Amino acid sequence: MEKQYDAVIVGYTCVDLVPGFRKNSPVTSTSVFFKPGKLIEIGGMDFVLGGVPPNTGLAMKKFGKKVFLNGLIGEDFIGEIAAQGLTRAGVSFNMIKTGGAGTAFSIVLAPPGVDRIFLESPGCNRVFGMEHIDFEAIQKSRLFHFGYPPLLREFYLNNGQQLQQMYGEVQKMGVVTSLDFSLPDPESESGTVNWPEVLERTLPHVDIFVPSLEELIQTMVPEAYAKIQSLPGDTEIVDKIPLDLVKQVGQRIIGLGVKILLVKMGHRGALLLSGDISSLNKKAGIALEQDKWNNREILCGAYKVDKSKGINATGAGDTAVAAFLTAVLNGECPETAVKYAVMAGRESLYCENIYKEIGRWEQLAHKIHVEQNELKCFL
Repeated sequence: MEKQYDAVIVGYTCVDLVPGFRKNSPVTSTSVFFKPGKLIEIGGMDFVLGGVPPNTGLAMKKFGKKVFLNGLIGEDFIGEIAAQGLTRAGVSFNMIKTGGAGTAFSIVLAPPGVDRIFLESPGCNRVFGMEHIDFEAIQKSRLFHFGYPPLLREFYLNNGQQLQQMYGEVQKMGVVTSLDFSLPDPESESGTVNWPEVLERTLPHVDIFVPSLEELIQTMVPEAYAKIQSLPGDTEIVDKIPLDLVKQVGQRIIGLGVKILLVKMGHRGALLLSGDISSLNKKAGIALEQDKWNNREILCGAYKVDKSKGINATGAGDTAVAAFLTAVLNGECPETAVKYAVMAGRESLYCENIYKEIGRWEQLAHKIHVEQNELKCFL
């Protein structure tokens, strides 16, 4: 049965307020850059659609896929910016408006040379629940992608009851299910959630899981994450996490029923793990070569970054996911799919506005063909 949409992208929606830091002054340490009393001159402020539906959805549209975006916005000025932005992008969407809370927004501090810092106001995402999800649109789609549970209160309350219920309902539709995450703030309500238990109950209903390295370790093995975080030195935590631990946790996730796991590791590249993917090919519009995808372990190194062209890392993970999901929908082999993810993540670093500036699918393919990176296949 032919589907109306390639993917329905649902979840946390916001507007990013991005100060324009000077590109020619790379930062080596946020502690030195953001000093009390220091004046930092910026080149303006960009208002950019953010969150999973705009970031991943619009990138997938740029990559040639028919997408439908679903989320919740407020009846306020920022909500008008979000709706107008999606309308201008020419994408199908159902952004439900609520008067109960304002539209979510984030102030993204992303000076060149360091990872970004978010000042986040979740707004109406705190009341976004199953009643706001367009299941009719999902039924018409090949793939359902959702994010970010730690910022969506209704989906982590009661040990993630709505999260598990939602994925269970979508799985019954014969639609491929995909999940993205965000780091729980330890100082917020979501930081008190038993995330290992929530994921153990939810992941059996998830086909594709695409967390970042930090998200994977913090949510699945919080004790190990805390121990790694406390290690001395100025090294980024991404570099402190041992690859063996990532593989160990990854295999545990595959054991829970996830068919494909993509771990986004920033400048370390990406790790892909898979189990038996035969059940995916029983779903409408999916045709993966099982002998190439079954029980794989692939480490893909990052492509070289031209720091002189780097603008910021906002949305890099979501763009990488968009490319990976597009490759899966296209029936690419796992080696190629993970390369698309890593290349798209790299290319997004050069974009002030990802939706306008990211290359199309053919351009990504050409860059992959021309540029070299390290690819290790363990299984």
